[in-house]
Amino acid sequence: MNDPLRVAVVGVGHLGRHHARILSALEGARLVAVVDVNRERARQVAAAVGARALGDVSELEGQVDAVTVAVPTEAHVAVALPLVRQGVAVLVEKPLARSCPEADALVEAAAASGATLGVGHTERYNPAVAAATSFVLEPRFIEVHRLGTFPERSLDIDVVFDLMIHDLDIVLSLVGSDVEAIEAVGVPVLTDRIDIANARLRFASGCIANLTASRISKDRVRKIRFFQHDAYVSIDYGAQDLEVYRLVRAGEGRPTIEGGKVPIVHEEPLKREMVDFLAAVRDGRPPLVTAEDGRRAVALARRIADRMASS
Repeated sequence: MNDPLRVAVVGVGHLGRHHARILSALEGARLVAVVDVNRERARQVAAAVGARALGDVSELEGQVDAVTVAVPTEAHVAVALPLVRQGVAVLVEKPLARSCPEADALVEAAAASGATLGVGHTERYNPAVAAATSFVLEPRFIEVHRLGTFPERSLDIDVVFDLMIHDLDIVLSLVGSDVEAIEAVGVPVLTDRIDIANARLRFASGCIANLTASRISKDRVRKIRFFQHDAYVSIDYGAQDLEVYRLVRAGEGRPTIEGGKVPIVHEEPLKREMVDFLAAVRDGRPPLVTAEDGRRAVALARRIADRMASS
């Protein structure tokens, strides 16, 4: 039980190489291999982290305890499902899958094999988000802006599944209520998929969430704000800043506003995610972001995409 977990990374492009970097240095883990269909890229990353370079995921059979999957979304199920069925613990980068049936196949396979299955909704591991959970109680209105410059990756999915899904997961985890109604609009600008989108969600609790996501913006913005009775909570994901303000009433006097920045110890969210995933594997517990969480985010993203298509 004290032996390091044998781990591998499948897909070492933009994000996967960071998986490899972090896992190669984590205590309690031994990065045995990196896998990529681009064998030269696999060799380059493997040389940098001291692991074997492989070209096909099938070569991992019997060699690993846990795997992180950072291939394009369209290949998530093809790569992850055989591993999960073998009982290998798998962390799949977000989104869990392209569709609910694909997500269901992964969830059901993990339940059948007993394998740990986590989803890389990295913002849940952002220290500012983690600190905010004790302040966000009964939000009534949520405003989200996630704007980025045009990427050279993730173009196999639209901006809802690429960027907005981060915030859909956060909102679902903090509101804790079903989405009753959706208004949404999306525009393909630089690709044949939606590049900028806005969604307005109404929850059964009465909360309204307004989310804007763009991958064609000049500036990079990642912020979420929560408004609730007598309180305001603001998170800057990128800066890992948290501000909390409260309305304080004292007797019959005029109410005052108190609060400001909450001290945050900055850490790399992706590293926190990897640490949690490996601890979940070792301890036999669910990770912070479960496969069911990932499935819920996919389902909501699908509803938003369908609403945009029908409007």
